[in-house]
Amino acid sequence: MKEPIHQKLKRNEQYLHDRLDLDVNYDIDFREYHVGNRDIQVYFCNSLMNTQFAIEMLKQISHVDRPLTSVGAFKALMEQNLPHVQVELVDNMDEAVDKLLSGLIVIMGESWGHGIIIDVREYPGREPQEPDTERVVRGSRDGYTENIIMNSGLTRRRIRDERLRMEMLQVGERSKTDICISYIKDIADPDLLEEVKTKLGRIDIDGIPMAEKAIEEFVIGQAYHPFPKVRFTERPDVAAAHLFEGHIVIFVDTSPSVIIIPTTYFHHLQHAEEFRQTPALGVYLRWIRFLGIFVSIFLLPLWCLFVFNPDLLPPHLDFLGPSESDYKIPIFWQFIFAEVGVDLMRMAAIHTPSPLATAMGLIAAILIGEIAIEVGLFISEVILYLAVAAIGMFATPSYELSLANKLIRLLLLTSVYVFKVPGFMIVTTVVFVYLASIKSMRTPYLWPFIPFNLKAFLTVILRFTTAMNKTRPSIVHPKNKRKQPS
Repeated sequence: MKEPIHQKLKRNEQYLHDRLDLDVNYDIDFREYHVGNRDIQVYFCNSLMNTQFAIEMLKQISHVDRPLTSVGAFKALMEQNLPHVQVELVDNMDEAVDKLLSGLIVIMGESWGHGIIIDVREYPGREPQEPDTERVVRGSRDGYTENIIMNSGLTRRRIRDERLRMEMLQVGERSKTDICISYIKDIADPDLLEEVKTKLGRIDIDGIPMAEKAIEEFVIGQAYHPFPKVRFTERPDVAAAHLFEGHIVIFVDTSPSVIIIPTTYFHHLQHAEEFRQTPALGVYLRWIRFLGIFVSIFLLPLWCLFVFNPDLLPPHLDFLGPSESDYKIPIFWQFIFAEVGVDLMRMAAIHTPSPLATAMGLIAAILIGEIAIEVGLFISEVILYLAVAAIGMFATPSYELSLANKLIRLLLLTSVYVFKVPGFMIVTTVVFVYLASIKSMRTPYLWPFIPFNLKAFLTVILRFTTAMNKTRPSIVHPKNKRKQPS
């Protein structure tokens, strides 16, 4: 049962002291004032509020000299003196504490039995800047930050539609993390929206410090398979484009990445750069990206297959692959050691301070590119093909999909090493069938290839002009199918 706000001010003060340890928490404090004919207390969290604005507000309060007969009279006075401040009433201490710990000011007065909540939040964080993982040559340079309020504003700036909805809720018994469900009311599938709300409402956990990743695992039910079922983005223009198509976007406070649902495998192959160039250049960039992704998966297993079975090579390609006298360590283990080495370098680059990253890269290039070959640990072709596969991996727009493709590549390498041609064919078939069986929020993962939809599949392999895209993808079941009026 929720604790009500009592009319006795001292009783409310004692409750908050016991629950919040005001003598211990340095950033949660309160002030006492005599306003009009009432004693009031103002509670605030100084690390989550705009201090200057709060000071100006308290000055306005301290100048009030008229009698305040009720909480409604004080609320009306606040709205008259500070019309641009959001003011609301609460009648229980639990809600008052939640608001206080979210950065809002809580005001309680003698004999009121209610609390006044004033929004003066200003969360610490950085300014919008271009995401490192989704850079474009042309296009906007702003990106989402860790501030959910700012992220909502970046989205509304691009969708000035009265039908855009931003529904806020909290998740986590202790963290009380703000989550925003964003959708366009007359486009988004109501059944999908209800399913998302239901799954979010069922989350019962202390907190979600890992933010959007924890929400994905609760909502989607991500198992141990590596392929991503949702798309993450830090670009407001990408999120807005998906909202216009009928997708649902989930914002999680403290995270710059938003969740887009539902998505398919081919959503993870799109990049904003393709839509910032002419359609012809967009098609070229898209096909080059597709080629890079294909190479990142199949180049190494196919080359190993030809090394183990030279008779499979056409006569004009018989120069590929080394002879047995050229290496002392089996080719398979060379690739495994090299793959582990590349991942170690990647992680080292992430954790290395920027001024030292260049030096670390030079050291790694000398050790692996030169000395490792000279001492016979690797042959030059292994380094060459691994480098090409790594480039294809880095060209994959979705970081999550690139890591999943890497695991599939290792699985194919192992199957080729153990079972040769049958292993390659069986694993390739099993992975493809498994992808075809996956569904993300009732959405077939390989749509529009399986089930096949010619019109939608053409939009995957080609980049049409904006004027030619007159309908929304049917896979999201939009209420309004047309992007342009008839």
